Amino acid sequence: MRKLIKIAGIPVLLCFVLLSCKKNSKETVVEPVGQDILAQIAALGFSTDNVQLHSEGYLVEGDIVVTKEHLDSRPEKLTMRIAEVEQYRTYNLVTGLPRNITIRVASSLPARYVTAVDAAISRYNALGLRITFSRVTSGGNIVINPAPSGSGYLASAGFPTSSGNPYNSVLVNRSYLDTWNINTVTSIIAHEVGHCVGFRHTDYMNRAYSCGGSPVNEGASTVGAVHIPGTPTGPDANSWMLACIGNGVNRPFNANDIIALNYVY
Repeated sequence: MRKLIKIAGIPVLLCFVLLSCKKNSKETVVEPVGQDILAQIAALGFSTDNVQLHSEGYLVEGDIVVTKEHLDSRPEKLTMRIAEVEQYRTYNLVTGLPRNITIRVASSLPARYVTAVDAAISRYNALGLRITFSRVTSGGNIVINPAPSGSGYLASAGFPTSSGNPYNSVLVNRSYLDTWNINTVTSIIAHEVGHCVGFRHTDYMNRAYSCGGSPVNEGASTVGAVHIPGTPTGPDANSWMLACIGNGVNRPFNANDIIALNYVY
């Protein structure tokens, strides 16, 4: 297996870093995920490749947290389109619009994360959506915290709750993002916030598009992979919701991202 991070500019999973390729001085025992849990994850439409235990549930697709609530959910099936690289959303979205969503950066994180969050917020707020974002120093609908030491991902987040609230947590891996290009960190924060408000990876059906390696198509889903009308049916190389990114890459919203965000919010 090739290493996912070798030099700047090589695409890497936004939140999957040197997982099975990482060499440790001590052998790490990884608790296996049971077949019953894998079956539930598959039923929700997620890949069961490289599922990891996570402090908030299970980590799938490199950076998405599946909680017990999601595993136990039975969302209404809607018509969906499984095709090429397009913008997709989940069934659960943030409700109560118009609405301001507050984001707090944990005090244990250095100032560069505040800079990145402020820049990500500016990207969203410039679009005039029915959701806006603001950074707060206490509380917060979404809290940016450091990932546990030794985590095998760059960042992680989940999808909105069934009650219409955004997922409340983004974990960032300081081992990498403390030194990565600030525009890349901004793009990663904006990407994870995108998950928190209900967007799936643009290339969820073929992660090889942005990550390299073997194509993986996850097929039909019940958690929701709903094609957003008006977004393209062909590859979209610069989308902010692509699964992989390299250090030094900046992904502000492109024209199709803006269509998707305006359609949903």
